[in-house]
Amino acid sequence: MRRARGLNRRARVYAGGGRGERAARPEGAPVKPGTPEDGPDPNRWRALWVTLVAGFMTLLDVTIVAVALPSLQKELHTSAAAVQWVVSGYALAFALTLVTAGRVGDAFGRRRVFLIALAAFVLCSAAAGAAPGIVLLVVARLAQGVAAGSIAPQNSALIQQLFRGEERGRAFGLFGATVGVSSAVGPVVGGLILALAGPQGWRWIFYVNVPVGVVALLLGMRFLPRVAPAGRGRLDPVGVALLGAGILALMLPLVLAEGGGVARVWWLFPVGAALLVAFARWERRVARRAGEPLLDPALLTQARGYATGAGLGALYFVGFSGVWLVFALFFQNGLGYSPLRSGLAVTPFAVGSAVAAAVAGRLVDRLGRLLTVWGLVAVMVGLGTTALVLWLAPGDRAALYAAPALLVGGLGSGCVISPNITMTLREVPVRMAGAAGGALQTGQRLGGAVGTAALPGLFYLVLNAGGDDYHRAVGLSVGTGVAAMVCALAVAVLDWRRDHRHDERRCPPETAHSHAHASQS
Repeated sequence: MRRARGLNRRARVYAGGGRGERAARPEGAPVKPGTPEDGPDPNRWRALWVTLVAGFMTLLDVTIVAVALPSLQKELHTSAAAVQWVVSGYALAFALTLVTAGRVGDAFGRRRVFLIALAAFVLCSAAAGAAPGIVLLVVARLAQGVAAGSIAPQNSALIQQLFRGEERGRAFGLFGATVGVSSAVGPVVGGLILALAGPQGWRWIFYVNVPVGVVALLLGMRFLPRVAPAGRGRLDPVGVALLGAGILALMLPLVLAEGGGVARVWWLFPVGAALLVAFARWERRVARRAGEPLLDPALLTQARGYATGAGLGALYFVGFSGVWLVFALFFQNGLGYSPLRSGLAVTPFAVGSAVAAAVAGRLVDRLGRLLTVWGLVAVMVGLGTTALVLWLAPGDRAALYAAPALLVGGLGSGCVISPNITMTLREVPVRMAGAAGGALQTGQRLGGAVGTAALPGLFYLVLNAGGDDYHRAVGLSVGTGVAAMVCALAVAVLDWRRDHRHDERRCPPETAHSHAHASQS
């Protein structure tokens, strides 16, 4: 029975991941290497590593700058509220761009969009490093966020395009490892650069992207496949405006949370929700009229597991993204650690995540959603134990005592992020892969924005109410992040049970018995 289910699952994935794969090539267009009609691209693994390097840079820049904010504020003689835009402005621009950039890649060619966005990211990184004042630095970071948001959806779409079968699971495993590890090691890399570069070290946090990005750009021009775009080169301007305005309205209060933004502009939350409802209705209207919507509503009905996977990812990132700022506040402000030592304290999580994500990519085709269920259980146990240890352990040994629990949490996280990406996008047609990947990551960015606003806010609230009890503050804040993961676990269990029933219908017991009998013969 289990063997037959695995055969059915592999057959579905090998068929191309859903309806529309074979229809991705426009009629009359020449067959390019790497398309389903021509077989696998011989440079697909080289192309993957190029995209992963670029993706690692863009995601690393979400967290790496956070450790440099104190020195940056001092060097530029600016306020804490202004310098916060160096981090939050990048995250906001990143999230606003994802879906539209994914659709542009689907319509005009992913290789073209990827290379243009990567070149822009390199130039914006150089501009940010050379910025003489806070205004130009924030402008450069906003532009850098747009470029990063244009790169990200091309990564998952190129994996959909280049890989089939079990190779796709391994490729998404590496992609998931990149997503998880880049967020976890940001504080370590940032602290190391600051320690080595001296007083102006914050500038090198941006400059380091330039040589790496140039090399990735040259290799991308060499190895990324030239495949005819699937769309007709048309966009949905009304959909772009509604989605962008909705995401902006939801994220802006969270971005301004440290300065009291939630209390001042809370009314943007219902406005954002109304705009997203209007966006959904508009997209259904465009699809009914045989147009090309920005985000095809068919994804929610025809691509099995897409809706639940996107929701799971958003809920998981509420806890996953928020805990890193809480850890940094606890270790640096509460225990007096340096930025580098603070980053090293959470390294076990990054190591566990990297190892597990690479292995999970090979197991997801066999275990399916069950892998994310067990991964969520492990990360909840790991982070929950970490919260308890940091609450109770003495300050000078807190990081040492928490290391085993962080390692368990990292191993669990590696079995959540990459398998969830694979399971969410498994039946998305290649022609929609960019927009679908962009929407998936937009949900993760929104979840991350909620977490990075709510968990540090709770940390400070407990701190102010409890007389500078940093141990209690970190325990309650991280524990709240784990509560968000409980919601993600509920979604994962429901999706796993639905998959189980689906496989039962596709492969009834008598069919499974005949498969087993044939294999024994």
